[in-house]
Amino acid sequence: MSSILRRHGKHLQQGFTLVELITVMVIVGVLAAAAATRYFDRAVYDAAAFTEQARSLIRFGQKVAVAQNRPVFVRLDGNSVALCFVYVADGSCPADQRVMSPSANNTASTNTLARCTNSTSWACEGNPPGVTYATSPATAFFSYDALGRPASVGAAAFATLTMTVKSGASSVALVVEADTGHVH
Repeated sequence: MSSILRRHGKHLQQGFTLVELITVMVIVGVLAAAAATRYFDRAVYDAAAFTEQARSLIRFGQKVAVAQNRPVFVRLDGNSVALCFVYVADGSCPADQRVMSPSANNTASTNTLARCTNSTSWACEGNPPGVTYATSPATAFFSYDALGRPASVGAAAFATLTMTVKSGASSVALVVEADTGHVH
């Protein structure tokens, strides 16, 4: 057996040294700590969830405009996304002109209630805490006509609208196409 362990008078090394094991454990620990903070970062999920809510609301607005053969205005004021049958320059929406949520309830979160005049049945959603958005081109309103085509309020023509939702390091885009009003 000594002939197997020895070659040319030197011992063959078997296994790892304690220093090598500790070094590998430290590296794995540092990588796990970095990955865990990213994995458990709620901001990523909040941005994606709000983007999906906004996408659904805007699509619903287009469907209501076609189904009821009348314009539906989409309010994008930076704090919420809301649907209304009339355009009011100050961003308000009279109670009798609000598009009702398809399920007769919005999320009724604290932010939604604060930004949607305490209405739980209005098709309106407020940004969750820490979630912001901006539109390009900058606009507070656009509308869908009875054929489901988007139109700018007070501008010559509707340009493709991009809504960028941000939360922490996470950023998610929502696009409303100019010609068809398709939301993706």
